[in-house]
Amino acid sequence: MYKLTIENIRIALGSIRTQLLRTILTILIIAIGITALVGILTVVSALKNTLSSNFASMGSNTFNINQYETSTRRRGGSEVEKINPIISWPQAKAFKETYKYPFTETSLSFVATTRAEVKFESEKTDPEISVVGVDEHFLMNSGLETTLGRNFTGFDIDNNAYVCVVGSDFEKGIFKDVNPINKIISIRGAKFKVIGVLKEKGSTFGNSQDLRVLIPIQVARSLFTAPNINYSMSIMVAKETLLDEAIDNSINIMRRIRKLNPVQENNFGVSRSDDLINRIAEMTGVLSASAWIIGIITIFGSSIALMNIMLVSVTERTREIGVRKALGAKRRTIAFQFFIETLIIGQLGGIIGIIFGILIGYGISNAIDFSFVIPWGAVIAATITTFIVAVVSGSYPALKASKLDPIEALRYE
Repeated sequence: MYKLTIENIRIALGSIRTQLLRTILTILIIAIGITALVGILTVVSALKNTLSSNFASMGSNTFNINQYETSTRRRGGSEVEKINPIISWPQAKAFKETYKYPFTETSLSFVATTRAEVKFESEKTDPEISVVGVDEHFLMNSGLETTLGRNFTGFDIDNNAYVCVVGSDFEKGIFKDVNPINKIISIRGAKFKVIGVLKEKGSTFGNSQDLRVLIPIQVARSLFTAPNINYSMSIMVAKETLLDEAIDNSINIMRRIRKLNPVQENNFGVSRSDDLINRIAEMTGVLSASAWIIGIITIFGSSIALMNIMLVSVTERTREIGVRKALGAKRRTIAFQFFIETLIIGQLGGIIGIIFGILIGYGISNAIDFSFVIPWGAVIAATITTFIVAVVSGSYPALKASKLDPIEALRYE
């Protein structure tokens, strides 16, 4: 049986070589379908990995209170975005002082500006640096870490110290070849001592998260006095089992601070980090399903093309089949020969499609700043798919070849 299999593979390869152009075109048709499938799934996997890493770093036991929820509300058959008042400093401060749920830490923060110019000696940045006012719990609640130096302390925040923690991109910019710790930078004329450098976070949709400076929240409020500053609260619960109760308690407190009566809806947003991750999973799941639909349609066309080429091959080799049968070849031997030929063509198309799909996905992911990952699930699925395509497309031609009458086949011209 082993020798027969090797012989059939040798015959199949010989047949492929004699019809090289037709074989190449068939392989390309299959490869295009697999490339479409793997390429789209690679980009989807990169998108999912990028978004999940950004939100999952907060941990599943963290929730935020912001001005807006992420959803819209339907009224009178049309969607209308809710207009919520900002979370003011007195409200944010009152929440932090009032909210004393066990095993929780509350962080207050606000984005002071997104277009600051930072200077160090004779070096300066482009005016695209974000300055964020934070407290000592901000880094922990946001899943941020320092690679150099330290985090803010309660002493820094309570005494409005002019210290700062900078993003990792500063090491490649104004602090190139210089240890930034204890160096003095200037923001709007105010001098800050660098006490820490954040671990690299990368970019999301082209927006770098490493071009930011964190400063004590009261210092930020004194330097950036724009009207209607909007504050955010981030709460981390040490025991995940208490998360739901902690959220309910925070909503009640926030409603009292906002002076809402029992029949009024919340005019602020509460978002859990695990809700964001689940929402991302749903979104990428839809994209993955779309990729499969596109891929299956293309692969269906590839299977028809492969079946057609094998039927043509059976017709062209009718006399050869008759000779082999006359010399004693059994029906299953003839069928196996054509089946092996189909399988080889299908797998070659699959391998080429997987390689091109990953390369295209890698290129697109790099172009739009996604975190590239090899979608092993898509690779395995593509391999199985090409095998199924080969089996389905090769079964009928192989069966037709095996059923040819040897006498009639020998008469064929």
